[in-house]
Amino acid sequence: MTRLLLVPLTLLLSPILLAQADPPAAEEDSGPSFSGLELRGIGPAFMSGRISDIAVDPADASTWYVAVGSGGVWKTTNRGTTWSPVFDGQTSYSIGCVAVDANRPGTVWAGTGENVSGRHVGFGDGIYVSRDGGQSWAKKGLDASEHIGSIVVHPGDSNTLFVAAQGPLWSGGGERGVYKTTDGGESWTQVLAAGPYTGANEVVMDPSNPAVLYAAMHQRLRTVASLVNGGPESGIFKSIDGGDTWERLEGGLPKGNLGKIGLAVSSVDTSVVYATIEEADRDGGFWRSTDGGASWTKRSDYLSGGTGPHYYQEIFASIHDVDRVYQMDVRLHVTDAGGANFRNM
Repeated sequence: MTRLLLVPLTLLLSPILLAQADPPAAEEDSGPSFSGLELRGIGPAFMSGRISDIAVDPADASTWYVAVGSGGVWKTTNRGTTWSPVFDGQTSYSIGCVAVDANRPGTVWAGTGENVSGRHVGFGDGIYVSRDGGQSWAKKGLDASEHIGSIVVHPGDSNTLFVAAQGPLWSGGGERGVYKTTDGGESWTQVLAAGPYTGANEVVMDPSNPAVLYAAMHQRLRTVASLVNGGPESGIFKSIDGGDTWERLEGGLPKGNLGKIGLAVSSVDTSVVYATIEEADRDGGFWRSTDGGASWTKRSDYLSGGTGPHYYQEIFASIHDVDRVYQMDVRLHVTDAGGANFRNM
């Protein structure tokens, strides 16, 4: 009985103790300051696991959809001041990615199954679509994909989408590789495939030409004792005919057993393609191509860290500066030199 009473008493005393603490010393006035404009966490406030993806409504920059690795999809209509869960009631809680259809901003696609390789990761049961801004959802197949890395909606045709499906983590088989639909998800065609343990981590589209796509394939298998995080089937592939055929890119890229790979195409100059590549023994680095993937140059040894690159390896090219690229990590990193060096943002 005594222990039960101590908990609320402690909670009641905490505000009093905090109120008695000395206030922080006032900073000297140094004139105009922009210190209040620093990046800060704005929610969701409750513990919900990793944030796996963010999509902003192109028709309303105040509306965002946030995919949570172990907490569904959240929506804000006021740039993060308040949040609402919009995926509750579906048959999967783990979300790998989210995308808004630029042709129909009220249409939102969610790929279930966080695409990392930890023992604790939740798996998904396919791809979902909402036609009313997240109020209701319909499942659109790829039930055996388990982990979806990215979704790309064709900028001129809402019925054409590409999905990077990583496939099951603890076993072979399932639905793996790059899938394409031309009927809004009613049917899917596997357009890029490899072995039973290799799936697509990511697919990205050339911003100036939707017929040009790049895909990162990742060979992996998780066991209780270890993670087989890479293999000879991992690599970067390119299509110039809307995903019908693919070519493996090799000029200047590392060979051997590659791990997880992240890709980005610059919208400033679409001949510039960036790749963050994991090699064996947590080695690797950052590569750049200036000729649409025909040849590559290693720019630096920078690789996402933390408990392993398999948690991150996602990059975003600036829409303003061809040399600026953001890389996801335990902390956000950015390069202003085309990957030659990175700084902690």
